[in-house]
Amino acid sequence: MSLNVQEIKGFRAADKSYKKYDSRGLLLLVKPNGSKLWYFKYRFGGKEKKLPIGACPEVRLSQARQLRDRARLKVTDGIDPMLERKRKKARIKLGAENTFEVIANKYIDEKMVPEGRAEATLRKARWFLDLLKPAIGNMPINDVDPQLMLAALKKLEAKGNLETAKKCRSFASRVFRYGAALGQCQTDPTSILQGALVTPKARHYAAILEPEKLGGLLRAIDDFECYPATKFALKIAPHVLVRPGELRHGEWNEIDWDKATWTIPEGRMKARRTPHGLPARP
Repeated sequence: MSLNVQEIKGFRAADKSYKKYDSRGLLLLVKPNGSKLWYFKYRFGGKEKKLPIGACPEVRLSQARQLRDRARLKVTDGIDPMLERKRKKARIKLGAENTFEVIANKYIDEKMVPEGRAEATLRKARWFLDLLKPAIGNMPINDVDPQLMLAALKKLEAKGNLETAKKCRSFASRVFRYGAALGQCQTDPTSILQGALVTPKARHYAAILEPEKLGGLLRAIDDFECYPATKFALKIAPHVLVRPGELRHGEWNEIDWDKATWTIPEGRMKARRTPHGLPARP
């Protein structure tokens, strides 16, 4: 016989826990301390199981029956509601532990570092993370949506850091794609934000285009008083046209004297993809 509300109110605590059955597997457990707990009793895979539904009166009789019916449908469909609940709790716990900051640090330490990225590149990545941490660092990475991401980037824009906001979006995008590959998030929320950020104005750096002025620069380098190593670097730079870091870190074993070529390893190139060969003129 099914339970009714008045019966449930009349159940009193006893020295031992006891059960009162409703219907279709729903039961109420009355404990010695007076608490009343709903359970759904069912069989799955040949084993009897009890699924906690909630405490009474917080979960009313009508609600308990609805939750029981949902669980019964899952059993009918071959789904164990107890196991499903445990998996859901595990996903929630895992999501809380896998925040944006945690995944970003994994991306830096477990992908960028093994790839041999330059220390300056790693410092820049950690700087981008520091800028994003106040807004989304402690959030589960799967909970960060485009609006939250945009708000974080707009704060950088408001300070006039347009280029920084753009690069932070790019860094965050790589983190989200890495997180998706690990199964910690579903999508990259930054992918639709490209048109939402203010485009930084291009800055044009000074350049010597006239031969006469270039000659004046070379003569000025000859007359410049500085450390010998600095002067040699200034004299070599116009002939090889490489970045300052690539020139400073050049090694003798990279030069093939017979072929008069200098090959810069890919690890020191900005793109870090392929080695760069150039003539080593005497």
